Amino acid sequence: MAERRTAVKTAAEPNFLQFNDLACEAVGGKVIFASDEWFAPAANLLKREPPQFIASAFTEFGKWMDGWETRRKRIPGHDWCIIQLGVPGLIYGFDVDTSFFTGNHSPYVSIQAGCLDQPPTFMLEGDRTGMAAADSQLAAVAKLGSEAWPELVCVSALQPGYSDCCHNYFLVNFNRRVTHLRLNMYPDGGIARLRVFGVGQRDWSSVSTNQDVDLVALTNGGVCLGYSDAHFGHPRNMIGLGRAANMGDGWETARRLDRPKKLKADQRGILQVPGWEWAVFRLGHRGVISSIEVDTNHFKGNFPDSCRIEACTLTPEEEAQCIRTRWDSGKWQLLLPPQKLRPHHRHLYSVEELALSRPVSHIRLVIAPDGGVSRLRLWGRPAPVSKATANQQRPASKL
Repeated sequence: MAERRTAVKTAAEPNFLQFNDLACEAVGGKVIFASDEWFAPAANLLKREPPQFIASAFTEFGKWMDGWETRRKRIPGHDWCIIQLGVPGLIYGFDVDTSFFTGNHSPYVSIQAGCLDQPPTFMLEGDRTGMAAADSQLAAVAKLGSEAWPELVCVSALQPGYSDCCHNYFLVNFNRRVTHLRLNMYPDGGIARLRVFGVGQRDWSSVSTNQDVDLVALTNGGVCLGYSDAHFGHPRNMIGLGRAANMGDGWETARRLDRPKKLKADQRGILQVPGWEWAVFRLGHRGVISSIEVDTNHFKGNFPDSCRIEACTLTPEEEAQCIRTRWDSGKWQLLLPPQKLRPHHRHLYSVEELALSRPVSHIRLVIAPDGGVSRLRLWGRPAPVSKATANQQRPASKL
């Protein structure tokens, strides 16, 4: 297990890394245009998995690279691509990852953003290695006018892909909804991954207050705001699309070191342990939760013994205070009483098992003593409001 990455923050890591990756292929992100893809296709930018390097891997076009790499440019201009976000929303930051591009990384980059009413009808298909944009593709993409889109990241230098400098972080101050990005390389070269950190933004005016929706789903604007431990997997994975692909696609903590040497259980079979782990989420919209799903899919020998869920309603100011105090808030109320969990199982809890029937804006999932959960679903109805109070009207949280 030593090779697995930890979620421990270093001093150099920006706060926006806690948000969701709105462009990842796992949530439907796709590259719909690229000027050149000679050595490696632009679709690699959006892979969920970390980049890898295989020294002996070559294609008929040159060295195989796990990223987007264009040919050495010998004509005027620069290389660029258009990315369609899987989840439109507000963007707070980027990670332009140049991993393993050590003598061939793009020296400069800029990023522009657009919000399109309708997605373009063109797209890229198949393996694009060794290809460049055709005249018909250039004509189609020109209709977007992407060269005039607002600039989120001005022309900025990139560091090469060595492990100690490959993550090039860019903080964004842009309070408008984004559906598409234009990534510009100057003039050419390679980038391994593009992570687009933000919060999904849904048009809640079209959702009936009598319609049950998953209020914490990332596609509906749910976002993780804090957690106690994420040694093997970040809690934000729990609000992703569909069921988890594997254990790495869920939240998994380290084993707690304060577990008793001999474990004991109460009359319900729930282990009596002194410690627990937690993760806090802001709902996409304040609402009344009527059913809950806690899915331990894939966690067969490392599922939590039990869980409970707490909830509260917070103003943006109260939320900011809770973040500063690591969620040591007295406002939490029990939503789902402690429940014994099973391995590799979808646990469904109906309204009769819930302890709260009023609208809430935040929840805290507490697991004991430790372990992994793959998905969390909070089904309910958005609360009617006289003013827009959905997550997109909130200022960005300082995590």
